[in-house]
Parts: sequence; C-alpha cells; structure tokens
Amino acid sequence: MENSGQSFDPHASSLSGTAQPEVLEELYRVRSSIDNIDAALIHLLAERFKATQRVGVLKATHSLPPADPGREAAQISRLRALARDAQLDPVFAEKFLAFIIDEVIRHHEAISENIKAGGDGSPVSGEDAGDETDD
Repeated sequence: MENSGQSFDPHASSLSGTAQPEVLEELYRVRSSIDNIDAALIHLLAERFKATQRVGVLKATHSLPPADPGREAAQISRLRALARDAQLDPVFAEKFLAFIIDEVIRHHEAISENIKAGGDGSPVSGEDAGDETDD
C-alpha cells in the first residue's frame, strides 16, 4: 500500500520496556498485518464511495430520493448473514453498515442539492466541504 507521505512508526507503542523483546517482536508482526488490513479497508471504502457517488448522481439526475429504505434493509440483512458466516458480531456489522449508509445518504443529498442548483453533481469531500474557494 502507498504511504501518503505521512510519517508512521510501526513500532510506536507504550509497551516498550514492559515485555520481553521476543514478545514485542511478535506484537509488531501481528500489528503489521493489522496495519495492512487497515490500509486495505481505507482503499476499499474509497472505491465504495466512488461507486455510491455515481449512484447519487444517477438518483439526482432522475429525481429519485437519496435514501432507498428497501435496499438498505436488504443490505443490512445480507451483511448480518455474511457477518455471522465470518464469525463477526452481526450487531457490530449492522452498526458499521448503518454508519456507512448514513454517510452515503448525506453525500446523495449534497449531490442532489448541487444538481438542483445547476451544478454537475460533483461530490464535495469532507475535507473540502468548508472550503468554498475555487482553486
């Protein structure tokens, strides 16, 4: 995975000096795997949001509502089953999906407002949302 230029110390820990060196090395190896998974999750979420942005533009240009409760209920049911099969707490999976769905709906509402105002439906990212300058 690509580093965004930010400095990251994979051995950053409050545990140095509290455990034997071989225990810390094993901890670092396992954490390295977790760090790789976290990076993959971020990239997967970015791809997911690119797709949902396209859905938002389609909905807005065809006057469809930003939320689709039927789709959301089906997704929650499907992901709860996937979570059970993967031995992941289905309640956690549902909360995680609900968080993502809420953010997607917020994006779809913004896209709809953008198109109603004569824009092209271009999404506004969270970091850019407060920046109204045209760089």
